[in-house]
Amino acid sequence: MRSRATISAALAWLLLAGAANAQTLTIGVAAPLSGPSAILGKQVEAGAGLAAEANGVELKTVDDACTADGGAAAARDFVAAKINIVVGFLCTDAIEAAMPILKDANIPVITVGVRTESLTDRRSKTGWPVYRLGPRGDDERNAVASSLTRLWQNELFAIIDDGTIYGREMAETFRAAAEQAALKPVFVDTFRPQLDNQIGLIGRLKKAGATHVFAGGDGDDVAIMGRDAAQLQTGIVFAGGENLRTPPGEVPYAMGTLMIAPPEWADVADPKVLESFAAQKIVPDGYTLPAYAAIEIAKAASALSSGTPLTEVLTGHDFTTAIGPIRFDAKGDLSQSPYRVFRFDGTRFVPLEGN
Repeated sequence: MRSRATISAALAWLLLAGAANAQTLTIGVAAPLSGPSAILGKQVEAGAGLAAEANGVELKTVDDACTADGGAAAARDFVAAKINIVVGFLCTDAIEAAMPILKDANIPVITVGVRTESLTDRRSKTGWPVYRLGPRGDDERNAVASSLTRLWQNELFAIIDDGTIYGREMAETFRAAAEQAALKPVFVDTFRPQLDNQIGLIGRLKKAGATHVFAGGDGDDVAIMGRDAAQLQTGIVFAGGENLRTPPGEVPYAMGTLMIAPPEWADVADPKVLESFAAQKIVPDGYTLPAYAAIEIAKAASALSSGTPLTEVLTGHDFTTAIGPIRFDAKGDLSQSPYRVFRFDGTRFVPLEGN
């Protein structure tokens, strides 16, 4: 009888322990749900919510208001709730205020939108356990430089910019990379943006013999350049960065225009996940799919930890997500740049073959 009682007690204890271990994982979600960035925060909330439902996890969602005060308050809420991992954060002020608090509590963060380079570059000094599920601030110009230096090594190319900090940084990074590759542009200049036409600029480019042109500027300006180049029958191919991914303006892009940018996540996402979005009438745009993927990574990392610090699990592991495989490097950045080269086919930008 004593033996049976002992066995029953042991079984009861194991059942209770199993139930405790089977407790639903709760993941923190920080997003701006008020203020001017609320529309983006709602995307994070929607994507994370759908992923939580699909992956059997619970969420504690907090409005960080895209401010330092909001970020710090959100971090304190997560610590008080004993959250093990947090996803979200779209604003630099909010995450930089939150990270010292979360670091002290050993809570890692997967941010889906902050591009500030110093966030991960200072990791050796700050010790902040932050992982970036998106591009760095310098990823775009580095991708432009590496992609076009490779594609245009046998072309007569020009580099122009609109005089803004963004445009100049893009142009200068490309120029420097070309110089290191022993390539020299046939024409370098700054153009006046927002003009009705760029006939004068196109004439100078044609005179210089340029057949390919990188323009650091807005999509509308690149579209006008392409139109005017076609009218003058120059055959010039134009290229630009993410700014070309804008709603269509009055002037369409010229056929063959190149864009260096990350993919539209809906174009590469798991079809079954897209079906779940459609079933809930959620548009899979903006930060919805990255937020979905962040929840998948958070759950997978938590399951793999088994006493190992989550920071060790998040670093150097491949994670299968709705937007493809994800791997973080030692600093917490993506191990591979998401930027690709796209070509305008007359209707939309499609991936350039071989990229």
